[in-house]
Amino acid sequence: MPQRLPAARALVALALFALIAACSFTRFGYNQADTVAAWMVDDYFGLDAQQKQDFSKRFDRFYSWHRTEQLPEYAAFMRTAQSRVQQGLNREDVLWFVDGMRNRFRTAMKHAGPEAAALLATITPAQIETLQRKWEKDNKKYLKEHKVNGSPEERQEHETKRIVKTFKEWLTPLSDEQEQRVAAMVRDLPPIEQFRYSERLRRQKDFLEVLTHRGEDRERFTARVTEWLAQWERGRTPDEQKRLDAWWTKRADIFVALDRTLTPDQRTASLQRMQAYADDFMQLARRGESSRTASR
Repeated sequence: MPQRLPAARALVALALFALIAACSFTRFGYNQADTVAAWMVDDYFGLDAQQKQDFSKRFDRFYSWHRTEQLPEYAAFMRTAQSRVQQGLNREDVLWFVDGMRNRFRTAMKHAGPEAAALLATITPAQIETLQRKWEKDNKKYLKEHKVNGSPEERQEHETKRIVKTFKEWLTPLSDEQEQRVAAMVRDLPPIEQFRYSERLRRQKDFLEVLTHRGEDRERFTARVTEWLAQWERGRTPDEQKRLDAWWTKRADIFVALDRTLTPDQRTASLQRMQAYADDFMQLARRGESSRTASR
């Protein structure tokens, strides 16, 4: 399975409205999303007391919607994915899962847009400077952790670790032999680190441009924020998109090859893990419905 969409683009703090759509798929992680999101937004912007209160109210509304409207659908999605894993994966299955994650994230972003725009409209120039300083630190950390300027061997080692970790989190731990096979297959992945870093910088630049319009008509500003949140491909050239699609296809082939090496015990563990995710989604959704009924 593919890596999770990055904690809801936490680089730009208001995308944290979707943190609960991409955070750890555990009951604990989901139930703590409001606290973590509030802390991270404040860390990126340095909110004043009124903004903190406003964020809390707006996040609670999004949280309630996501818990009751989206989690049951996530459970159904996971059960479908489970049936595909049970039958054995092919490339189309992996890409289907990747697209499914993207589409669910996009749905969350579209719903978050109006709430995010309302808070962003209150951001001051000093808070934008705080954001930029935080980005500068984050970008240095990104360069180091993702080996953007590293040797081909360093980048391949980093990608191997990411795939092994993803497989472990979504399905099952791999044996030493399977991990060695990942390392061999990663060598065929086209280099993409520089592109991802350039896109990261472009997205940050685009966000700052969006903020320059925060004093304009609210409806128009809301549309700009929502587009930035939900249409992250905007700005890619056709050639860049083609390269990225080719990379995802190659990466999907790695997961298919690994799937074919799973032992019966590993496949059973994978199916149980996916069922646990689906069960967690439904339990969280029922808890949200119970809370909403009790408050009436």
